[in-house]
Amino acid sequence: MFPGTRLARLGVFTPEFPDAEMLHVGLAKWNRQRLAVATPHDDWQAELAVNTRMLRLEGAFVEAFRAHVQPLVADVPEDPEGFIAWFEALKDTGPGQWDPLFAWLENEADLEQMKWFLTQEAAGEAGFDDLVAMTQVKLSARPKMELARNYWDEMGRGHMGGMHGPMLDRTVQGLGLKPTIDGTCWQSLCLANTLTAFASTRRYAYQSIGALGAVELTAPTRVGAVAEGLKRLGCPPEQRKYFVLHAQLDIEHSKAWNAEALIPLVEENPACAKYIAEGAVMRLVAGEQCFESYRAHLWAHHHPLVCAAE
Repeated sequence: MFPGTRLARLGVFTPEFPDAEMLHVGLAKWNRQRLAVATPHDDWQAELAVNTRMLRLEGAFVEAFRAHVQPLVADVPEDPEGFIAWFEALKDTGPGQWDPLFAWLENEADLEQMKWFLTQEAAGEAGFDDLVAMTQVKLSARPKMELARNYWDEMGRGHMGGMHGPMLDRTVQGLGLKPTIDGTCWQSLCLANTLTAFASTRRYAYQSIGALGAVELTAPTRVGAVAEGLKRLGCPPEQRKYFVLHAQLDIEHSKAWNAEALIPLVEENPACAKYIAEGAVMRLVAGEQCFESYRAHLWAHHHPLVCAAE
């Protein structure tokens, strides 16, 4: 974790949301409600008032988070070649990369520990397909086309059985997981809330592109470790399929995202490089805090790395 205020202190808290946990539980429940398919109703003005209040809280959190990561993006190159080199280096040097949690999940975690981890991840899943769909609105042609190709892959290229969201749902159902907002670490909710804020707010469109690109860039090693852990624990192929798929597919997605979305955007507007970088780093910092909270729960006082640190 780089020096500075931890995410637990970020945001504008109120009597209703006095700390980070309450804030992100509240934002998560609001996001679930506001993005759900609905019908016209007589309480739309009251709903609008709630949305306005929550948007202010969401915006205050995001702006505090943006200020938090400025030391990491102060010197981001604005030329396409330099920017892509900086961006791709995040895979090895970005916050949270090569966290020991994933080697442990691959080689040591028992089934109940793996199920607890996956429950947290499932409850904090923002829905990559929906995030891409919201982000692509009004982009220029070349980046828009790349996000469309990515979305089409998320949709199983037109085949229900290959859709990525339901594929993860089958893992959740097969393992008997019961993800809930109230039963999830606030750090996981914070990650999903941050990505949702980016994708649903047009002033954060560049941050969303950076954050989603960071997911594609850094996910393969993590999901590959989870896939191997599930295999070691005897879970059937259907329960591992989502992770096996993304361990390979996201490598190609990342290359295409960088070449067909990031480079054109920086070429047409060099100033956007900093905003893309902000989104990428914020996504990685939020992930880093998830991994820390997961380790604190899963390892407690029984893991050698924890004991050595005490």
